[in-house]
Amino acid sequence: MPIYVQYYFWLLLVSLGCFAVERVAPWRREQRVLRRGLAQDLVWLVFNGHYLGLLLALGAGHVIEALNGLLAKAGLPLPESLALLAGSPLWLQFIVFLVLKDFVEWNIHRLLHNVPWLWEFHKLHHSIEELDWIGNFRFHWGEVIVYKTLSYLPLVVLGVDWRVLLAIAILWTVMLDLNHSNVRYSWGPLRYVLNSPRMHVWHHDVETHGRGGQNFGQVLSVWDWLFGTAYWPDDREMPTRLGFAGMETYPRGLIGRFFWPLTRLVTGRGSRDA
Repeated sequence: MPIYVQYYFWLLLVSLGCFAVERVAPWRREQRVLRRGLAQDLVWLVFNGHYLGLLLALGAGHVIEALNGLLAKAGLPLPESLALLAGSPLWLQFIVFLVLKDFVEWNIHRLLHNVPWLWEFHKLHHSIEELDWIGNFRFHWGEVIVYKTLSYLPLVVLGVDWRVLLAIAILWTVMLDLNHSNVRYSWGPLRYVLNSPRMHVWHHDVETHGRGGQNFGQVLSVWDWLFGTAYWPDDREMPTRLGFAGMETYPRGLIGRFFWPLTRLVTGRGSRDA
C-alpha cells in the first residue's frame, strides 16, 4: 500500500506543518515550546492517534455485528446496506459527508458541554492551559466512544468511498490541529464558514459566553453563527486564561486523568494530584 494512502503519513506531515507554522508566526509569543504538560500530551497523541483506534475497531466490530443481528431479526435493512451515496461522484460524496459529519459532531460537542456526565469526560480536553497543535490530541477515550457511537448511524448509511473517508480524516486532522495551534489565522470573510485558531481559542476560554460555552464547531463555523453559539470579540483580544472553572479539583497526572471520571464515581470526589 502506498505511503500516501496511509493516515499515519498524513498525521505526521500535518503535525510537522503545524509545529513549523507555530515557530514562524506564533500568536502568543510568550508561550514556550516545551510548555507544561507537553510530555503528557505526547502520550495522548500516541494513544489517541493509534492505539485507541485499534481498540475501538476491535470492540466496534462485535457491537455492530450484534446490532445488525437485531435489525435482521426485525426484518429491517442493515445501515451500511442503504449506501445512499454509492455511485455518486466522489466530490459529491465528499461534500455531503463533510457537512453531515460536521453538523453531527457540532451537536455532540454541545452535548459534551451541557450534559453533566458527558462533561466529565470532556474536561480532559479543556484542561489545556497553553493551547498549541498537540493539544488537539488531549481528549478522553470515553469522549471518543461517545462521538463514534452517536455518529455511526447518521454516517454509515451514506456508504461513501474509502478515498473520501481518507480525505475527510486528513481534512479533520489539518483543521483541528490548526485550530488548536498557537497562530492568529482567522480566514478573513470565510470565518463565517470555516473554524479557525482565532475563533477556537475562545472555545477554551475559562469564562463561558453562552449556555455551556461557545464556538463548538469542528471544521465549519457556520453552525455556531446560525444557531447563536458563536463568540467573536474584538480582534485585538484574547482570553486571559484557558481551562474551566473548578480545575483545582481535577487530576493532574496521566493515570488520574485516564480513569477519570470512573475514580470520581468510586471515591465520590476529585483528586488534584492523581
